[in-house]
Amino acid sequence: MAGTAELIIEGKSYQYPTIEGSEGEKAIDIAKLRDETGYITIDSGYKNTGATKSGITFLDGEEGILRYRGYSIEDLADKASFLEVAYLLIYGELPTTEQYAKFENDIRRHTIVNEDMRRIFNGFPVNSHPMGVMSSLISAMSGFYPDSYDDKAPDRTELHIIRLLAKFPTLATWCYKKSNGHPINYPKNSLDYCSNFLHMMFSLPVENYEVNPVISKALNKLLILHADHEQNCSTSTVRLVGSSKANLYSSISAGISALWGPLHGGANQEVIEMLDEIVADGGDVEKYVLKAKDKSSGFRLFGFGHRVYKNFDPRARIIKKAADDILETLGINDPTLEVAKKLEEVALTDEYFIARKLYPNVDFYSGIIYRALGIPTNMFTVMFALGRLPGWIAQWKEMRAAKEPIGRPRQIYTGATLREFVPIEKR
Repeated sequence: MAGTAELIIEGKSYQYPTIEGSEGEKAIDIAKLRDETGYITIDSGYKNTGATKSGITFLDGEEGILRYRGYSIEDLADKASFLEVAYLLIYGELPTTEQYAKFENDIRRHTIVNEDMRRIFNGFPVNSHPMGVMSSLISAMSGFYPDSYDDKAPDRTELHIIRLLAKFPTLATWCYKKSNGHPINYPKNSLDYCSNFLHMMFSLPVENYEVNPVISKALNKLLILHADHEQNCSTSTVRLVGSSKANLYSSISAGISALWGPLHGGANQEVIEMLDEIVADGGDVEKYVLKAKDKSSGFRLFGFGHRVYKNFDPRARIIKKAADDILETLGINDPTLEVAKKLEEVALTDEYFIARKLYPNVDFYSGIIYRALGIPTNMFTVMFALGRLPGWIAQWKEMRAAKEPIGRPRQIYTGATLREFVPIEKR
């Protein structure tokens, strides 16, 4: 129930309305705070700042709940296809049979990338990080579709959404193929979304390639788990850039850059690099667990705990089972993955980790699965971006529909006060 909150500043009382969301989340509306008091709030990292109202994703970190448009992540990961979830996020409801068939067919019709994009792509060195390449290529799509700049042509937005969903996997596989010195593969539109991606990634012109249904199913689940996660760093970036009326491609490009950071989407890459480090040092898990407990060691275990979840990450529960199934089905013998299993066992049984709620998170398990599927470490964050794409699109679309004002945070200035200019010859 909405009410008011009282704020007393310098002996004077101010009243501000409170807001309650559909799941009981509460907020204080301080939009008029500076105008009325001359004060602003300071909230480093925006940990307690609500920048928007959104009907897309509900997240309860204390209870370990994640829902897309009211549907539990457990149900969606178990029962839905990734494109169903993409449709749900972007358009608000699960598609009917007819809606899904049209959506899937529209995406299939746009998987081919303009050949002139290859000239841009070929200009990148072979050792370029795929996330930098993807950010650049998605931004470049603005040039290929100039009507995306036209704010008076909202009917074209749906086509740009389809193009992004269709071409992103194609562009991502270009990065992988180039790093291996292999020729790129064109899409095979007879395949479903996940199988088509795997075909473009791993097939070679010299031999037949059959998509393993176990791998395709696992990829489908991973993409669903990453599809949206409320107002995180990259999603907030997409909305902030989009608030200036920047087009969809440039907004998504900015989101890719934000996701690239090791504190965000790059975490699953750091998990595998940490595991490789332990293996290279003899595989002594106990030694590294002790280092992690010793604050003076400077060593940090990646893939444990979460900024928002104070309980077990619900996505990690789902992905843990998927990881177990894949490793068993594929019969992979990898010392890095063996170390991961030992670390997981410690985290789930050691009182130090339990008391601090340092449970294995989605980054820990997704890194393991990507490793098992043969996806190289530097492509992990691209896989994250592929999954997050429909969430970014949904958030951008919601922000534009709500006609939200341009984002413009305030600051408290701590620099020098007014100084007299001194001519260069007297300095």
